[in-house]
Amino acid sequence: MSDSFPKNHLESLWAPWRVEYFQTKDTAPTDFFSEAAQASDDAAHLVVIRRKQTFLIMNRYPYSAGHLMAVPYRKVSDMGDLTEEEILELWHLCRHAQTLLKECVKAQGFNVGWNLGKAAGAGVDDHLHLHIVPRWIGDSNFMTTIGNQRVIPEGLQTLYQRLRTAQSALPQ
Repeated sequence: MSDSFPKNHLESLWAPWRVEYFQTKDTAPTDFFSEAAQASDDAAHLVVIRRKQTFLIMNRYPYSAGHLMAVPYRKVSDMGDLTEEEILELWHLCRHAQTLLKECVKAQGFNVGWNLGKAAGAGVDDHLHLHIVPRWIGDSNFMTTIGNQRVIPEGLQTLYQRLRTAQSALPQ
């Protein structure tokens, strides 16, 4: 076989953990942040840790393995509506998430940010949340650049268990 482009043969990329995405994509509740905020079963909602005003949750449709979100319990869409306590807790959770992700997925850097409003790309525009996305040197590759696909190398449940284990070893 030659290494010409385009290839004359089909290659397979096995990613059996992706079944989690396809099984839940159309069944996710429309107000999943509020549901997770009120739930008592953190594992079912992928809530990593709770604070008084906010909580840290895994993204079910991550940009990369370990994509977390810091979310206020209150459903607010405008940053001006956050209390000082919520703002402080969100930033503390952001810092805490980075510690967890350095431990669990060996993150070398982070993209941290807000998508406020539909025009800014918010998937959930009525319940603001802070994205904490782990990054690694060289993690941009042909799958995203040319193939318009992401490969997430670990299943949600497996990573959730590792995050919770690491969480239990950290000071509350």
